[in-house]
Amino acid sequence: MRRIAKFLLPVLILAAAIGIFRILKATKPEQEPPRVSERVWRVEVERIEPRRLAPELTLYGRVETPDLLKATASAAAWVTEVAVRDGDRVAAGDLLVRLDQRDFVPRIAQVEAEIADLKAQIDSEQNRVQTDRLALEQEKRLLELARASVERQERLKTQKVGAEQALDEAKQALAMQALGVSKREMGIADHPARLRALKARLDSAEARLTQLKLEYDRATMRAPYDGIVTGVEVTEGDQVAKGAVLARMYALESLEVRARIPAPYQDELIAALSGGEPLTARARMGGRTVDLVLERLAGEADPSGVDALFRVAGDPLALRLGQMLTLRLARPAREEAVPVPFPAVYGGDRLYVVEDGRMRGVDVEELGGSVGPDGVERLLVSSPQLSAGDLVVTTHMPNAMDGLRVEVIGGGDDMAAAGLPDAKGTP
Repeated sequence: MRRIAKFLLPVLILAAAIGIFRILKATKPEQEPPRVSERVWRVEVERIEPRRLAPELTLYGRVETPDLLKATASAAAWVTEVAVRDGDRVAAGDLLVRLDQRDFVPRIAQVEAEIADLKAQIDSEQNRVQTDRLALEQEKRLLELARASVERQERLKTQKVGAEQALDEAKQALAMQALGVSKREMGIADHPARLRALKARLDSAEARLTQLKLEYDRATMRAPYDGIVTGVEVTEGDQVAKGAVLARMYALESLEVRARIPAPYQDELIAALSGGEPLTARARMGGRTVDLVLERLAGEADPSGVDALFRVAGDPLALRLGQMLTLRLARPAREEAVPVPFPAVYGGDRLYVVEDGRMRGVDVEELGGSVGPDGVERLLVSSPQLSAGDLVVTTHMPNAMDGLRVEVIGGGDDMAAAGLPDAKGTP
């Protein structure tokens, strides 16, 4: 009996436990299934207004000038005065450098003396030819007398009353007189050649005098125009050779900015210049802005692009030769351009607008950046799918996609236009 009780007791306990478990399972409260709700993303939006705008191109340029003046020494001399320093602004006619005039005066005096001597020789030659012409007439008369004497001696010899020696002496006198006439005629004939030689030497001396006087005048170097001094290479007391650079300067009006235009924009700008469309640019230096105008493109290009040359339309005093600048070039204007923040564009060709509380993707064409009146740079885009009043999502979202439900941050008219509830849930 005890053995049976020991066997049945565990079975009864197990059966009771199973029954209690079933009772508890049957009487437990039922839990409602979880409710799945769509997530709403909070975004900022911006109402757009397509209009005609000019995209800008960022360029990097260098200030240069085609009119860099190098004042050089006109002759070997000593420097007696240096009136400017590097960076000085000078006006037309201001003294730059002066050379010692005593290095020029003796050479001028020497050539002037040579000219005076040549003029005296020319006068002497003119007198000489006049004397030779008068003397020639006398020489010819003497020649006729010598011929007559020879003829007389020949007649006397024929009559056998004249001596042979007298005839020989008469012939000798005739030959000598003929030789004298010939020399006198040759001297007169050579007069034009001698005169030309003297005048040529005179012209050469006068040319040297003109050159020396020009060197003398250039010994005092002055600014030919208003400009900025970029360097002074000498000091007072220096001895310089002819052609040595003494100072350098440039004209303020000649400054221009050279910048490289990338190849993709080259045709666009060439077409704009050919059509007479003005293209302007701005360069900022600290708190100052310098206005520039695209004047021409360089005559030579390479695969990377072509150099553009900008005329300075603003104050040139704000610039210095060799200065590096960052330019914002206004490209030809585009119709229906929309400025949007850079984070609003995905992959360079897509942005999203809000319609009925959901995002809709729009394919766009990227036109370039543009700085607005507020000084903030934005990206200009264009698309036929964008209309005035559309709300563009400006919050950059990694999971951006069509149909994503969003909530506009801020409320007001933008939220009402999007059909979204405000922060309190009021539609």
